[in-house]
Amino acid sequence: MQSTTKSLTLKILVIRFSSIGDIVLTTPVLRCIKTQLDDAELHVLTKKFNAFLFLNNPCVDKVFEYDNNMDELIKILRKQHYDFVVDLHKNWRSVRVQLALHVRSASFPKLDFKKFMFTRLKIDLLPRQHVVDRYFKAVKRLGVTNDRLGLDYYIPEANELSFGDLPEEFEDGFVAVVIGGQHNTKIFPAEKVAEVCRLISLPVVLLGGSDDCERANLICNMVGKNIGNTCGKLNLDQSASLIKLSSAVLTNDTGLMHIAAAFHKPIVSVWGSTSPRFGMTPYIPGCECKSIIIENTGVKCHPCHKLGYGQCPKKHFACMNGICSETVADAIESLI
Repeated sequence: MQSTTKSLTLKILVIRFSSIGDIVLTTPVLRCIKTQLDDAELHVLTKKFNAFLFLNNPCVDKVFEYDNNMDELIKILRKQHYDFVVDLHKNWRSVRVQLALHVRSASFPKLDFKKFMFTRLKIDLLPRQHVVDRYFKAVKRLGVTNDRLGLDYYIPEANELSFGDLPEEFEDGFVAVVIGGQHNTKIFPAEKVAEVCRLISLPVVLLGGSDDCERANLICNMVGKNIGNTCGKLNLDQSASLIKLSSAVLTNDTGLMHIAAAFHKPIVSVWGSTSPRFGMTPYIPGCECKSIIIENTGVKCHPCHKLGYGQCPKKHFACMNGICSETVADAIESLI
């Protein structure tokens, strides 16, 4: 007699709309859901322009794209009949989805009030816990725990670069230098970057988007030799591939920093208006010695914002301008 038992597949929706770095930081949760829950079907909801980050991930079975039409999206999601919603964004949009689907759900402690107290009043109530570990509180009810294997980033074969794609002088090693950032107060000044590039022993490759081209050209002119500029010339996956090939990474607090951590690269991160205390440092469990954090804690107004500003509110930008280039260069040399 043929069995008519209904499948016990657990259908889960994970919500994370943006941004690149935050999405990379969700990858341990996705991996652990898929590996620790038998026959779990894992869907993700994200913004349309970030969908590729999840589409490349073999742990994700289906990706839904938010493109400013929430009513239509909710109709589509209701038809999926989810068993559980994991909210790793926790804003009004994600809460709206939770309420509309009428299923069990959980989120994580976002700590906005404590971040506000730290940036505005310099009262530090923040836990000494990485955001990845806070994300796992959203799946505690599912019995999912952190496997401590770090972050994931998957590069499609078509975007994989090799040393053959680089000039010959870079084949013996190079430092990837990430010069961009979503907010100007998170960006290490061009003059400082150039000083560091002149001080280190390996050649450098500049990484950034089209918005960083002018800064990249300025740095190249100041350095003169042993420097390559890829800003505005590569897509994100190709930039990630160059990071994968690099000997070490110098970076601002930005998405490529977390991609570098996914590849367990030696990382020197430079912090301006934001703070490592927010729990968004390079996440490399078991290999913390590969990460050196450089932060100017002597500036009274630091940190000034959890995300950053277009320009320094105090006009002096001392949090970045006060960082010694020799200190950054020495940190890189210690890792390579």
